[in-house]
Amino acid sequence: MSNLPPILSTGTQVVSHIDITNSAGDVSFAAGAVGVIVKAPTDLNHAYRVRFMDGTEQTLKREQFSVRSHHQNPTAPDDHLAGVDLYQHVVYRCVVGSRAYGLDHDESDTDLRGFYLPPADLHWSLFGLPEQLERGEETYWEIQKFIVLALKANPNILECLYTPLVEHAAPIAQELLDQRHIFMSKLIYQTYNGYVTSQFRKLQKDIENHGEIRWKHAMHLIRLLLSGIIALREGEIPVRVPDEYRERLLAIRHGETPWEDVNAWRLALHKEFDAAFQTTKLPERPDYEAANAYLVQARRSVL
Repeated sequence: MSNLPPILSTGTQVVSHIDITNSAGDVSFAAGAVGVIVKAPTDLNHAYRVRFMDGTEQTLKREQFSVRSHHQNPTAPDDHLAGVDLYQHVVYRCVVGSRAYGLDHDESDTDLRGFYLPPADLHWSLFGLPEQLERGEETYWEIQKFIVLALKANPNILECLYTPLVEHAAPIAQELLDQRHIFMSKLIYQTYNGYVTSQFRKLQKDIENHGEIRWKHAMHLIRLLLSGIIALREGEIPVRVPDEYRERLLAIRHGETPWEDVNAWRLALHKEFDAAFQTTKLPERPDYEAANAYLVQARRSVL
């Protein structure tokens, strides 16, 4: 499904839904005229400036026009959602990233994540909804997408569920937090291990081809292995880095640890991960039935 940005860029061709009048108030173009955006607003609350074929310019609100390339498609999501602020339906918002890990500094971004629960009429409609909303440092998934990713042991999503820095949790979101254990399973071993291994191969190639790597990324890969090991042992995702590892991880981010030592630590952690997998009490798979029951309940709550 196409997912146009909330603010359309200049140069986008549009079709007017209203008559276009000149300075004398006469109709220059009937509704259906094609124009081009010459000035875009900075937010959804302001209008666009649109220029038409004879040079006439008119200020139009977003609901007063549609994107030309989608005009003949009645199910175009960008037009259906014009004027709809899906961010108003975010039911869970939390802080993840370096600030949640305890690895932040004064210039660290504040990464906000979570999920939104759309009204039933939008969810059921022919037009569809975006699986993900993004603006700046914020990312929110539609509730079903969020749950599906959690069931796959996606590290970013599991950290959302276990971060201690929760900014907003509506009652329906709190119900999911209260049963977040349903997403914990041995799949963590495969997901975390596979991602770290593939990313370390890329880092190795960066060194071979360019002589340098992204040290911050290397640090977070080591952190992810540590998180996975603790998750298998304790049955919870440890978002905040244990104090015993903090300085060592920061040394990697600052490029103070030789690559050979970083890779050696990584290999040692893989062995610890293997051992934790052999003794973990986590189930083979997450609780799909409980996750589905929650999703159905959440959908019903917005009928």
